[in-house]
Amino acid sequence: MISRIDLRGDALPEGAALRDLLPRAEFDVEAALEKVRPICEDVHHRGTEALIEYARRFDGVTLERVRVPAAAIKDALERLDPAVRAALEESIRRARIVHRAQRRAEHTTEVVPGGTVTEKWVPVERVGLYAPGGRSVYPSSVIMNAVPAQEAGVTSIALASPPQKDFGGLPHPTILAACALLGVDEVYAAGGAQAVAMFAYGTAGPDGCPPANMVTGPGNIWVAAAKRYFTGRIGIDTEAGPTEIAVLADSTADPVHVAADLISQAEHDPMAAAVLVTDSVELADAVDKELEPQIAATRHIEDRIVPALSGKQSAIVLVDGIEEGLRVVDAYGAEHLEIQTADAAAVAARVRNAGAVFVGPWSPVSLGDYLAGSNHVLPTGGCACHSSGLSVQSFLRGIHIVDYTREALAEATPHVVTLAEAEDLPAHGAALTARFTDGDPDARGARKAPGK
Repeated sequence: MISRIDLRGDALPEGAALRDLLPRAEFDVEAALEKVRPICEDVHHRGTEALIEYARRFDGVTLERVRVPAAAIKDALERLDPAVRAALEESIRRARIVHRAQRRAEHTTEVVPGGTVTEKWVPVERVGLYAPGGRSVYPSSVIMNAVPAQEAGVTSIALASPPQKDFGGLPHPTILAACALLGVDEVYAAGGAQAVAMFAYGTAGPDGCPPANMVTGPGNIWVAAAKRYFTGRIGIDTEAGPTEIAVLADSTADPVHVAADLISQAEHDPMAAAVLVTDSVELADAVDKELEPQIAATRHIEDRIVPALSGKQSAIVLVDGIEEGLRVVDAYGAEHLEIQTADAAAVAARVRNAGAVFVGPWSPVSLGDYLAGSNHVLPTGGCACHSSGLSVQSFLRGIHIVDYTREALAEATPHVVTLAEAEDLPAHGAALTARFTDGDPDARGARKAPGK
């Protein structure tokens, strides 16, 4: 079912050449961009009217309003299965513990006597969160987006999730219940590129949505394309592609665990990627053998799991040793990377490129999806080599505050004048020398660059 790539024997290539040998899902955001452009501009010009039309066209529902009534959010929580509520509450509790520790403190550095630079951290003013609602329902994504935004101090938070035909045009009730548990009361029944456009441009009217400064949250290729379209107008977290799991394992790994973890991500989507990197042919064979009965015992077999595992984005990659395996997983830059080797913690400590790393047999990716306390909104498509997952930091802006005394500025002026002259920008220097009078002893030194 799952293909093999044999990288044993020859020296591994470097950089892009190695990445090109590894499996990856095709995800052409640029092509999708041309299709979402007219949708986004239609929302810009027609606002709520366009959102209602797209709900009818894409979701098969007729909406009277896009904003979800407060009573519907409250009712969803009251009707929520108590066990699901308890699990969501524990997920929120653990996420808050981790994300609260990420808060940044204001810090002042004295550069010279009388000259300081303070870095303060200011949250973005308004954030639009997106919770997918396609093949599955993701209340966990509501938590993973809302908690870091709240812990960062964002005061205006709205959420959009696609309207559901089975629930009278409202988002899925479990999504609404998660919003209620988090205190997010501004919710819109809008999905896809049109939801991103709603946040980017805002909509008018009594139930209108004020524009947001930033949009975060995973979604399909149309959501990713809309994020790219609006980059610069709004901040985004990432252009999320299909989910990925890579497992770096040796002969000590349990094939039952490895197979289960590969399947767990394959059930998301037929484009999901599942990659095993190992130096053990015996383990590769055992995982291959284990996949069939585990797949037969679960759901979403023909529409998701089998296409995902048999697609070109998934493979078992054979390497000469764990050292080579580390090079492969660093080149791959997985969204989720499991280390199932002897001395897994030491191996995990050497990983450079991954959205999140899961250490040993008792830290599966599924734990991180729901209850580890870590964030599951992570970079995909190899972007982990330059980007991070969602965190409190994602919602903060660092602002430098420069505060110099007259004496400290006088001391700095000759150097500034020299550098300004070197860049042929004399007015930069004059902006400093103009502050000092001819009769001031400091000014006589400050008006001249050294050597003049």
